[in-house]
Amino acid sequence: MTVTATAAATLALLSLTGCSGDVSRTFGLTREAPDEFTVETRAPLSIPPDYTLQPPQPGAPRPQELTAQQAAEAALAPGAALGAPPAGPDSAGQQSLIASSGPAAPADVRQKIAAEQGLDTPSQGFTSSLMFWKSAPTPGTPLDPVAESKRLRENAALGQPATVGDTPIIQEKKSSGGFLGIF
Repeated sequence: MTVTATAAATLALLSLTGCSGDVSRTFGLTREAPDEFTVETRAPLSIPPDYTLQPPQPGAPRPQELTAQQAAEAALAPGAALGAPPAGPDSAGQQSLIASSGPAAPADVRQKIAAEQGLDTPSQGFTSSLMFWKSAPTPGTPLDPVAESKRLRENAALGQPATVGDTPIIQEKKSSGGFLGIF
């Protein structure tokens, strides 16, 4: 009789697991990790100290949650995210570091850089684009990375500063002239 009851229970258990698609998942033999991209952090629930609060509006942002930028600031500099005032004057070490970094930048340095950047890319009019249909070469000199790496390694091995020696550049090929030199 016990054999019959055990067989009936086993048959019932197997028939119940047959209803679901995966037996190992049904018995808990596999782990299902949560999807890390769907997990959201929410502010903890708390009882407000003032019960005269207005009910929230549907679709309005939650005031107690941080924006992505505020969350990043909180992770990088917790004191800054909390709005803590700066901690007094700089220490002697900080003042020494600032003094040894050189003179302060001029007040209009951003305007000067923007003006110099405009000189680097001159405008090309319609006539110039017809006459000079080839694109202008990019400003600057291309550096040969393999030769430069070798030069830097040699300087380091000899104990010399990185500025010793000529910087290797890539020489552009000159056109041979004739009809094929046009293109």
